[in-house]
Amino acid sequence: MSIYVHGIGMTPFGKLEDRTLKDLMLKASFEALNDAGNPEVDAVFVGNFMGGSINNQEILGAIVANDLGLGYIPTAKVEGACASGGIAFRQAVLGIMSGEYETVLVVGVEKMKHVSTLDVTQAINAAMDNDSNEKHAGLTFPGFFGVLANRYFYETDATKEHLAMVALKNRENAINHPLAQFKKPTSIDEIINARLITEPLGLFDCSPTTDGASAIVISKEKSNIKLLASAQASGPTQMQGAEDLLSLPAVRESGRIAYEKAGLGPRDIDVVEIHDCFSITEIISSEELGFFNKREGYKAIEEGKTKPNGEIPINTSGGLLSKGHPIGATGISQLHQIVLQLRGNAPNQVEGARIGLAQNLGGTGSYSTVHILEKV
Repeated sequence: MSIYVHGIGMTPFGKLEDRTLKDLMLKASFEALNDAGNPEVDAVFVGNFMGGSINNQEILGAIVANDLGLGYIPTAKVEGACASGGIAFRQAVLGIMSGEYETVLVVGVEKMKHVSTLDVTQAINAAMDNDSNEKHAGLTFPGFFGVLANRYFYETDATKEHLAMVALKNRENAINHPLAQFKKPTSIDEIINARLITEPLGLFDCSPTTDGASAIVISKEKSNIKLLASAQASGPTQMQGAEDLLSLPAVRESGRIAYEKAGLGPRDIDVVEIHDCFSITEIISSEELGFFNKREGYKAIEEGKTKPNGEIPINTSGGLLSKGHPIGATGISQLHQIVLQLRGNAPNQVEGARIGLAQNLGGTGSYSTVHILEKV
């Protein structure tokens, strides 16, 4: 069965003090439904990570259906850490493939900026294995990806400057994105000399806390954007369980499955959104997805291959690093950018983009989804 994209919507990303979690969710959903021509919706899936823990708000799916007048349809909230949006989208895909639904609305949302850094960090850490010696030793997400960056430096000729090139590229892309969180120009020097978060990751190497929502409407009815593949995989939940610190098996496996389902390979992809929660993550995941050889992704950054006019444009939206990272919304916002690229009206439009890939990561590599879309 073929599945098609009919509508997309997205709020601005950033510190949205005058918007509640509900406001953001409904605004993105309303926009996506309007873009789709207001079809009859058979189900709603919401990607969200911490609505309960820091907003004291659950039943998000039912709220969408009720407040938008969608009727007594089935709804669900899906949690998969930072991959909540990608997994919610995949559940919608599976629901249509099963024959249960014809048209589904998927919305991702997070409201994070209203609480202290301490509180939001504690909530985010629920995405780690908290009954482990690593957690008891004080490991955090920046700490985990900082270890990966140091190991990458050890095994290659990469330096902190290569990480800065990732952050700079994504900031330059975000400047042209009207909904992005960070649009202020920066420089390699500013990025390298920014406040250290954990060696070797500085402020610009780490994705920010963000408020925002994004939505998408999919259906078995035809449109000009077709879903070619939906894949999901899991990986180690602890660093000590990794066979190779410079591998994210969930990314590699979800990519492999998606390519196989689509009958395509990395060289067939025209534009990519990668889950760059940290600058090093974009490099490692670009290798895991087969765009570059292992331990050589940093060379591609240096050579400009991942810029919008490069060999394989990555994160033309600005990525999590500069577009922003409202956790539950991130996976859907990646699809939002890919759809815009395939429609031909995206920020940092890639000329002739026909096939796009979105990869959404959860935890320290605990989850990964990969979705491939085609302009038809």
